[in-house]
Amino acid sequence: MPTTPLDRPPAPSRRRRWTVLAVCCLSMFLVGLDTTIVNVGLPAVGRGLDVGTRGLEWTVDAYTIVLAGLLVSSGALADRFGRRRVFQWGLTVFGAASLACALAPSAGALVAARAVQGIGASMLSPVALAIVVNVMPDPRERARAIGVWASVFGLSMAVGPVTGGALVAGLGWRSLFWINAPVIVAALVLSALFVPESRAGQARRLDVPGQLLLTVTIGVWVGVLIEGPRVGWTSPAALAACAVGVAATAGFVRLELRRDEPLVDPRLFRGPVFTGAVLGAVAVFVALNAALLLNTLYLQHTRGFSPLAAGTATLPMAAGATVCAPWSGRLVGRTGPRLPLCLAGGLLTAGGLCLAGLDRDTGLWVLLFAYLLIGAGFGFANAPITHTAVGGLPPARAGVAGAITSTARQVGAALGIALAGGLVADTDPAGLARASRPGWLLVAGCGLVVLLVARTAGRAPRTRAPGTASVARAR
Repeated sequence: MPTTPLDRPPAPSRRRRWTVLAVCCLSMFLVGLDTTIVNVGLPAVGRGLDVGTRGLEWTVDAYTIVLAGLLVSSGALADRFGRRRVFQWGLTVFGAASLACALAPSAGALVAARAVQGIGASMLSPVALAIVVNVMPDPRERARAIGVWASVFGLSMAVGPVTGGALVAGLGWRSLFWINAPVIVAALVLSALFVPESRAGQARRLDVPGQLLLTVTIGVWVGVLIEGPRVGWTSPAALAACAVGVAATAGFVRLELRRDEPLVDPRLFRGPVFTGAVLGAVAVFVALNAALLLNTLYLQHTRGFSPLAAGTATLPMAAGATVCAPWSGRLVGRTGPRLPLCLAGGLLTAGGLCLAGLDRDTGLWVLLFAYLLIGAGFGFANAPITHTAVGGLPPARAGVAGAITSTARQVGAALGIALAGGLVADTDPAGLARASRPGWLLVAGCGLVVLLVARTAGRAPRTRAPGTASVARAR
């Protein structure tokens, strides 16, 4: 089928291409920041709205669950209606929801506003990557741009706690959301001036039943992990929720296998390269978000740190991500994704093991060293994972590639919060360090998963998942 002019526009100048990349990175910095910036402010939110640890978990996961559930559909919407247009819709919704979060009078209102924030964020992540891929026709330049994009996204998540601690200390927890307003305005203006419109030549139909089943699947399983310790794993409510989760998961897979234009084509996961990238994305974000939540609660509740001090303590994590993320992008361009993935897995494993014996008197230098290792591991991970995933799908489906990978990241973020929170939700400050030890072993285990993924990632720049070509032709 012939393509439209919007499908393959004339290549913009190099300066304009990298300006577009900067605009997309600005929005992605915002999305990543909001995934972690709230963590350090959770104790202050709990005091301000009179809500316990499980309610605070929902404050974080309402955002990530909705974001994860809608990412793929948002990528399809962008392919159909125009990537710049959907990108600007996302900025607008995200900004309005941020204001609602800042003004929330209760925990329920905050959770609802965070969910709407997730809707806006879902229109930014895959669409930004698709815009970047569309304006970078040269494969080598595209690889560098993807490395920068992934690095900025990873860096934003790592610096979230530091930024959040400073804001909570100076302006209170509501400033965590007010800060989004000027960034949103700047991104809207810059996108209107510099980002070209583009869309797929043959846009996919929206898979509404698949979208509903995917959202239910993610939401139910995360909900089980959050509420299971409270209601009891063998209680009727927990067993019923598990049954719903199993039915939704099976129904989603069955439906997607039978549809001509599925939300997520299961055939794409037949290739070990693409599947490994998705698994690696989940593991890395489980590790990061579990570490951030455990760190926040331990430092503020057990050690008595202020929000600013707790955020400042994560500076080594941010520094590790800041240094290693761009380094990882360069390594991917030179040697492929295997080496940075090996470094990521090894560093995450070492960082988790450093705190596997955590107690209330663990030395500050041990904590800082562990945070440095985890931040460096996280920094090394994002560029090769994104590069591997994009390499597993045709360029015309860049929005889908970005959406699936971003979905995996946000699923990992939601699972990390739910798993870590479940370990410490009913623990008093004196016992929190001991209760969190399995969480640090979980972080180490995620590092081992990344090391396993590295074994298959070396082929990513030159291969596509089996069946991809036929899928692309069918579409």
